[in-house]
Amino acid sequence: MNNKVFITGSTGYIGSRVIPVLLENNFEINALIRKGSESKLPEGCNVIYGNALDGSSYEDHVKGCDTFIQLIGVHHPGPGKKNDFLDIDLFSIEQAVPAAVKAGVNYFIYLSVAHPAPAMKEYIDVRRKGEELIIRSGLNASFIRPWYVLGPGHYWPYAFIPFYKLFELIPSTRETALRLGLVKIGQMVRCITYAAENQPDFMRAYDVKDIKEF
Repeated sequence: MNNKVFITGSTGYIGSRVIPVLLENNFEINALIRKGSESKLPEGCNVIYGNALDGSSYEDHVKGCDTFIQLIGVHHPGPGKKNDFLDIDLFSIEQAVPAAVKAGVNYFIYLSVAHPAPAMKEYIDVRRKGEELIIRSGLNASFIRPWYVLGPGHYWPYAFIPFYKLFELIPSTRETALRLGLVKIGQMVRCITYAAENQPDFMRAYDVKDIKEF
């Protein structure tokens, strides 16, 4: 395993926080962006211009990378964004997996979502299809499965923490409350960094309870 990583969603909420930490941990980063977003990347990245919805625009730059990290997705996913989930989340992973296989990547890290859940069915279905694509490809993989990530601009769910604590105490709701718990952006960054440093044999899933340990 080498330390060269290709990342989509490089300037997004999670990607912009993961990349500096990976650089600090001696990873070489090929960061996919659209032209005009260069200033959003930290120094030290290899800037790759392309379109996450067109694998042919970046597949040549995946060659030589051992790991592909897919963080692309709809901003602020919600119940009314079914078409966006199909057109962006699903289509981008359908482009990414063949590009990774063609480039000889060994390992794929995929930002997925906790499931099952009583809400966000379309979003969950798309992310599960993404996981299935990766598994069928034969790539070693880690699936990162948060439910909601707390951090700057995403603090409003703190109001629900007392309800989570209550539901965790009730036997009939405990499992769901734990599985769909809230995680912090720092925990996500540390989890993804750990996943990048620890390639599994075949597949590993990091669920909410696992992410909270970081």
